[in-house]
Amino acid sequence: MTKLQPLHLVFIFLGGLLLLVIVAPLASMVLATSPTSLLNTAQNKAVTDSIILTILTSFGGTLFFSFMAIPLAYIMARKQFIGKRLISGIIDLPIVIPHTAAGIAVLGFISRDSFLGKAADSVGLNLVGHPIGIAAAMAFVSIPFLFNAARDGFEAVPVRLEKAALNLKASPLKVFFTISLPLASRSIISGFIMMFARGMSEFGSVVIVAYHPMTTPVLIFEWFNSYGLNYARPIAVVFILICLLFFISLRLITKEKKRV
Repeated sequence: MTKLQPLHLVFIFLGGLLLLVIVAPLASMVLATSPTSLLNTAQNKAVTDSIILTILTSFGGTLFFSFMAIPLAYIMARKQFIGKRLISGIIDLPIVIPHTAAGIAVLGFISRDSFLGKAADSVGLNLVGHPIGIAAAMAFVSIPFLFNAARDGFEAVPVRLEKAALNLKASPLKVFFTISLPLASRSIISGFIMMFARGMSEFGSVVIVAYHPMTTPVLIFEWFNSYGLNYARPIAVVFILICLLFFISLRLITKEKKRV
């Protein structure tokens, strides 16, 4: 067994403090919630409806935008061109801007006065206050997680394998689907789940685009303002448990991929 140096003990102590800062508020919230209130909250229709809406809109937005993010991530990993750093900066922009500002940007993009809003309105669809608008707001702030993970995954794929397949007369499309995509799939799946989970937790941009129907983060805010901490806390616990399931799934999937 390796003997710990004094410096290592200091680092472990500091790391323990960091873990305490994260775990202590969550643990206190869970311990302050009675099993009865937790069960009643889980059976509340408003809560279950908000959770279903949150999951479906986040998953739908993640799935839809993945068809654009993954191909772009591949190009960014394989090609050198003018403006590449600019594109990377644009992709990461939603992470650094306030999410209320992101909500205002998305709202202006999908409102009835915009081109997209007018097109949707022509078929009788108002994107503001609609699940599609919620999915767009969620995806706007979470797309960097999928894009960056996919790009890193493609960069880790040896170029020589792709060139060998091309020399054997395989088409670029076949090379992508049989070599590049499978070998980068672990990173892509991780990014997909991270984007999905991040979208589920989004509040700032969603509350501006659609206060109703309420996603779970918006419902927690509503109940906290209207009824107080004792009513909002059980919803938060239920929702955190659901988010935790996705992170456990992430670990299991990536671990299984590594074994394969």
